[in-house]
Amino acid sequence: MKRPKLAFAPTRRRRAGYHPAVRIDFHFNVEHRLQYACRVVRRARQADCRVLLFSRDADRLARLDAALWTFSALDFVPHVYADSPLAARTPVLLAGSLQEPAPACPVLVNLDDEIPPELPSLKARFERLIEIVSREDDDRHRARERFRLYREAGFEPQAHDRSAE
Repeated sequence: MKRPKLAFAPTRRRRAGYHPAVRIDFHFNVEHRLQYACRVVRRARQADCRVLLFSRDADRLARLDAALWTFSALDFVPHVYADSPLAARTPVLLAGSLQEPAPACPVLVNLDDEIPPELPSLKARFERLIEIVSREDDDRHRARERFRLYREAGFEPQAHDRSAE
């Protein structure tokens, strides 16, 4: 069986007033959530996409910040916190709030334990939302709840088993 590749389309200019539906992808059965997030970011950067990594857990964001510096000896992933003065010029942003005045990013990676706040505004702000789910029972349970909430809100999330990676 052929595994689907993590693909990103290059960012295109949007027509005024045009907001496509948000594509929501759940990548589940990953071994290390933050390491997988680094791989997602690397792949998005290879496709020239800007990425916003979100979690309300400050410790998780700090560990992700460190992981982005160390996950690969051959790759450099320029990243800053969304409230940094360099945010407008940096392709990868880390945010503890989606209300921060972060520059536009087509890809949102939710590393929080809950759905992002202000769910209806996601359609206007992001083209793609990626949820990363580890093999841990608690994480899987929380992810199932997020999946259900997205469906109830009118989204059509897709599930991708990453256990073979």
